[in-house]
Amino acid sequence: MTVPPAILEAYDPERFRADGHRLIDAMADQLARWHAREGAVLPWRPPAEARDEWPVDPTPHRPSAVLRGQAAPDLAARSPHRPSAAGGDAVDDLVRIAAASTALAHPRCMAHQVPPPLPSAVLAEMVSALLNNGMAVFEMGPAAVPIELTVIDWMCGKLGLAAGAGGVLTSGGSLGNLTALLAMRQAHAGFDVWKDGAHAGPPLAVIVSSEAHYSVARTLRVVGWGDGGAIAAPVDAHHRLTAAAVEAALARARGDDRRVIGIIAAAGSTATGAFDPLDELADVAEAQGLWLHVDAAHGGGLAMSARHRDKLRGIARADSIVWDAHKLLMMPALVTAVLFKRESHAYEAFAQQASYLFAEAQPAATWWDLGTRTLECTKRMMAIELWVAIRAHGDAWFGEVIDRQCELAAQLAARVTAASDFELALAPEANTVCYRHVDPAITNAHDRAAALDAHNRALRQRVVEDGRFYIVGTQLPSGYHLRSTLMNPLAEPADLDDLLDHLRALCRA
Repeated sequence: MTVPPAILEAYDPERFRADGHRLIDAMADQLARWHAREGAVLPWRPPAEARDEWPVDPTPHRPSAVLRGQAAPDLAARSPHRPSAAGGDAVDDLVRIAAASTALAHPRCMAHQVPPPLPSAVLAEMVSALLNNGMAVFEMGPAAVPIELTVIDWMCGKLGLAAGAGGVLTSGGSLGNLTALLAMRQAHAGFDVWKDGAHAGPPLAVIVSSEAHYSVARTLRVVGWGDGGAIAAPVDAHHRLTAAAVEAALARARGDDRRVIGIIAAAGSTATGAFDPLDELADVAEAQGLWLHVDAAHGGGLAMSARHRDKLRGIARADSIVWDAHKLLMMPALVTAVLFKRESHAYEAFAQQASYLFAEAQPAATWWDLGTRTLECTKRMMAIELWVAIRAHGDAWFGEVIDRQCELAAQLAARVTAASDFELALAPEANTVCYRHVDPAITNAHDRAAALDAHNRALRQRVVEDGRFYIVGTQLPSGYHLRSTLMNPLAEPADLDDLLDHLRALCRA
């Protein structure tokens, strides 16, 4: 049976070569424009209008509308336009998508905890997509599986975990927290939840910070613990969960019929970037026989910095840790490590057998089959991105990047503190800064707090719709604040000055 021409054309290596050259050239040009601070950071369009801009059928598009005044790249000047049999051009469409997307590589993108990905890691992800090896069993990922195990060992070593530690990579901090808490449940519930069900013993709970990431509360509901599964302990003036607060929460919980089995700490909280005192919390966990889980999705990267790694002191005592490489390690999303002080716990989260995949043996006896450690089966070859980056740039490179991000945050905080029309919520511990604009016109407002919140919410929305900068906001006990996470190591102090001036100009307008 002859392969139809359209299929041969779609898989033609020479077409892939030509399109690849065109795409890399176009993306490199776009990257250079962003680095030069050209164009919008966030090319805002109303959602309904934006939805109508992307029909699936290859009808003629309106690049001037999508690019918001930017000149459409002249792809034909680089190589001939080669439309597919359906009439579309994949490279042209990809370039339009890039121009219409939030530009994380733009130094004036100061919003979420998501980095401009390291270009070498982007190339690794392209190879990963082309190979498309699954990660459940070794035979499907004969290169990717040992690379992942090597990367896991490297991450355990950077956090100071002792011999016998291990884990797995998974797709995002939310899934990472779920994996860790399922292992906690299996190890500390006092009954076999996998075999006997969630109602075979008393209802379970953990102590969490009042500012814990929403994925924690979502995870506790997914596993069936309900509202009572999270016993919130208040944070201190520095937005940290302290040992005293945990002990007080434990005392309150003793009168309930729930069994508290763990403590969830944060190393770089999402709202403020605060680091909980992990050594103190580890002391409480050990004294009370509790599992200590550390959500270090963002802050785990500080292990790479000689200047800042002390903020993670005590993390090696945790039973489980989540660390996102797609944050401070500059990887494309998603690459999350779930690490365990005792590698055997990595198998307890998903204690089941799938005979068509895994040998009829204890999971630890087939340690090379990673599907026994994670919810995912057909998982991306995510480890190769970090492995390639480490080998290409070296450990010290990551520390240099993180030191610069933290220094930029400190400089922004200093500028806010020195300004009469801005207020700093708290001194940054890493690269997240929370602040707000203080409008003199509302100083004497009847409800000043509510007026300040409304003013800064409206200001944040104006920033989004303007698009020249991108910041986010967060609701703290002291009120609504603007929030900037300095993820781009190419940002300069002048960008920080321009940000504050931009906010002032939007207020005047």
